[in-house]
Amino acid sequence: MTAHEDRLDSTPPTAIPSGEDGCIVWHCRQLRTRDQPALAYAAAEYSTLLPVFVFDPSFYGPEGLACDARIRFLHESIADLDDQYRDRGGGLSLCHGNPREVLAAFAEAGWDIVTTADPTGRYGLRRDNAVAEACNVTFVDADGLVRGADESRDGWADQAEAWLTGTQCSWSVDDVSLRSLDTGVTTNRVAEAYDVTPDKQQVPTGGTTAARERVIDFLERLDSYPGNISAPADARTGTSQLSPYLRFGCLSVREVYQAVKDHDGAERATEMFLSRLWWNRHYNQKLVDWSGWMDEAANPVMEGFHADTHEPARVEAWKHGRTGYPMVDASMRCLKATGWLNFRMRAMCASFLCDLLQQPWKIGADWFYYHLIDADPAINYTQFQIQAGMDGTNMLQIYNPRKQVRDNDPAGEFVYRWVPELQALPPEYLDQPEKTPLQVQAECGVEIGETYPYPIVEYEAARAAIVSKFDGVRDQAKQALQHDAVARRISMSQRGRVEDDEQERSGDDPDSGSTQSSLSSF
Repeated sequence: MTAHEDRLDSTPPTAIPSGEDGCIVWHCRQLRTRDQPALAYAAAEYSTLLPVFVFDPSFYGPEGLACDARIRFLHESIADLDDQYRDRGGGLSLCHGNPREVLAAFAEAGWDIVTTADPTGRYGLRRDNAVAEACNVTFVDADGLVRGADESRDGWADQAEAWLTGTQCSWSVDDVSLRSLDTGVTTNRVAEAYDVTPDKQQVPTGGTTAARERVIDFLERLDSYPGNISAPADARTGTSQLSPYLRFGCLSVREVYQAVKDHDGAERATEMFLSRLWWNRHYNQKLVDWSGWMDEAANPVMEGFHADTHEPARVEAWKHGRTGYPMVDASMRCLKATGWLNFRMRAMCASFLCDLLQQPWKIGADWFYYHLIDADPAINYTQFQIQAGMDGTNMLQIYNPRKQVRDNDPAGEFVYRWVPELQALPPEYLDQPEKTPLQVQAECGVEIGETYPYPIVEYEAARAAIVSKFDGVRDQAKQALQHDAVARRISMSQRGRVEDDEQERSGDDPDSGSTQSSLSSF
């Protein structure tokens, strides 16, 4: 909330036309017109469509957990969506205010509401429920996920894969009348009202147009993808960088899946990338099954696991890259400065906070969610919990941040970029700067303890401590997995591309040389 907010009307739009035989297509997250299930459904059922986006004040407030750079990406995506409608002879109507009140005003004028059923929790779930109570809302869930509390998850992977390979949703402007309202609300007015002033660097431009350009660019270098996942300096340019666009629905996962599958690329690279898109559905299914992933430990035995060791000073050192572990510090500074971090470094930082520092997982997950441009609740919170061992099945995935330097930044390219106070230190000492001989420190002008901090914890002792702590609850955690509700949220019946997940849950040390699984950064 800012002093400028009073410049922006928060009441529902006035002079709403009658909605007889028409519906509002409420764009909440799927910000595109192609392969858009709610739009395709609406075009088949109604003769008049009024596409709407509602700027929700709660998204901008202190509880919104969205950095200004992600908000600008959203605004750019909305502007691009408006262009997509204008190319079809229509436009996107922009409103500002509580979505329940705004959409209820349209409902009172006779409009039905159609939107996508997007996996969410917390405020998003309360918002959707409130709108559903106030309006006649159709939630379209054509996204490959299984819904319904009483439905079995057996075969859900078959359904997800059938969706990924199936026919995309389509509609024709010739079959409907597109309408729009001049509400006076614009992205620029909203940005000014909430003083949206991004300070991150290297942030991509939002919108479907930019997303499609990135797909084309990535397909040209797809064959080199397998070798560019783990090292953060390589991943910045070697991965597709499509995850922010998938998070806001500028492209559908299915569109990207089919574009990559149809491309004549190397088999290993193609399969590796397609598996990441399949994992996107896997983790979204988890949030559909249980919205508590965002707030509660998946295994109830792990709830409050690190409450007794919570030290705010340690959390602050982790957040701002002052831990004395160069790879952790470089990663956390990169996250804060750019809103991006490749998967292996995200997993390492989560492990460092929760395993080696023994700090509560939710504090770290919320920090990631605030800063990441591609912050997807279904991926961020499930992955953070799994890496922190909060599912009770994955307790030995403890990263060694020293080894990560040796394996993924041996020349120091990433560390030197984000921890400039170590630029004069020879790269052979970057895994353990505190072990640098005093003579070398004097020669290069890097004094550990002054120029750069000593490690906040000693790795071997910290690792032994968390292993012992996990051992103390292991049997109880396994027993909790016998309860149907807990077992269901943590594991699902799967087939096909499950090798990564089986490895993820095997308890293997992630530093053993095996390929880290899951959403290794699109």
